[in-house]
Amino acid sequence: MRFREWATKVMLICLLFATLILALFAGKSTKPQNDTATAMSQITSWSEYPKAQLQSAKTQELDSQKDLLKSRVKKSPPLARYKTTAAFTKYKPRYEVRPVNPSNYGERYAKDIYGTVVRNQPIIVLHETSNSASSAINFFQTPHDNENIQASYHTLIRRDGTVVYLIPPEKRAFGAGNSVFQGTDGLETVKTNPNLPASVNNFAYHVSLETPPEAWGNNRIQSHSGYTDAQYYSLAWLIAQSQVPDDRITTHQAVDLSGQRVDPLSFDFNKFFYLLHNYRQSIS
Repeated sequence: MRFREWATKVMLICLLFATLILALFAGKSTKPQNDTATAMSQITSWSEYPKAQLQSAKTQELDSQKDLLKSRVKKSPPLARYKTTAAFTKYKPRYEVRPVNPSNYGERYAKDIYGTVVRNQPIIVLHETSNSASSAINFFQTPHDNENIQASYHTLIRRDGTVVYLIPPEKRAFGAGNSVFQGTDGLETVKTNPNLPASVNNFAYHVSLETPPEAWGNNRIQSHSGYTDAQYYSLAWLIAQSQVPDDRITTHQAVDLSGQRVDPLSFDFNKFFYLLHNYRQSIS
């Protein structure tokens, strides 16, 4: 009799656990998804943005930066628009990995704050640091609670051509507040924060060139000596990895609506596009 009572209790306990497990699975399957914060991976292929090339640089930081590196080398099926050339393969710039504080970047959104699905194709926005590269990196690595001063780029290029990877391309850098891109499809901008103006950040990849030393800290300057050959080579090499077309490569000054941004000053687009076309070719 005792055995039958014990067996009955064991069966009841097993049934109770089974019921709890089924309830947990059922809860997971019916849990609503937050569409507003859903990543844009099903809308935009991140292979369109530049990817990290880590084969040619220093390795002392790799162990401490594994998460960032894994995110950067993650590949999606390539879009058949451009292919890199032999010249691209031969050029191997130095690089650094300098992760940004999480307060200074965010997720890319599949919907704006009004619930509208956003389907903007990627753009690349060119900047300059206005100060030293180290100063910019220090700012990005400092936590900022104030949304009005949070800022970052995806990548920065030092005067010697070193490529500094800051934020993975699938994340949203805070590179151009209050901005709009005017392309062949008209004006493009996305509002992702009810407290801030709409911007291009949700679909932009931000790249900055280190400003020449004579212009550091001078926000009123109208021109300067420009950028080094090494910077142009590394910039073209970086962007050659992307599938972003020439007409969607723009500047901070061009997308800015505040009237206060004029960077990158003294930028030679003819020189840049000559190098870019040497590093990548159209497939069609």
